[in-house]
Amino acid sequence: MPRKRPTAEEIVAKLRQVDVLTSQGKTVAEAVRAIAVTEVIYYRWRKEYGGLKGDQVKRLKELETENARLRRAVSDLALDKMVLAEAARGNF
Repeated sequence: MPRKRPTAEEIVAKLRQVDVLTSQGKTVAEAVRAIAVTEVIYYRWRKEYGGLKGDQVKRLKELETENARLRRAVSDLALDKMVLAEAARGNF
C-alpha cells in the first residue's frame, strides 16, 4: 500500500512540533523520531518550509502553480514566434 504524502500544512505543523520538542531539551534526532520521519526528510522540509506559516504555505503553492502555467505560456509563444519566423523566411 503506497504511503500518503503529507500536505504542506502538515509539514509545517510537524516542523513546529520539532521546534517545540527541541526547546524542551530533546535532541533533534529524538524530536525527529517523535514525528516519525528521518533526519534527511526533516532537514529537506526545514530547508523548503523553514520559517513559513500555514497561510504562507498555501500562497507559496499557488504561486508555484501560477509560475508553471506562465512558463508554459511563454514557451508556447516562443515556439509560435519561431514557426512564424521560419515561415516568413520561406522555409516551409
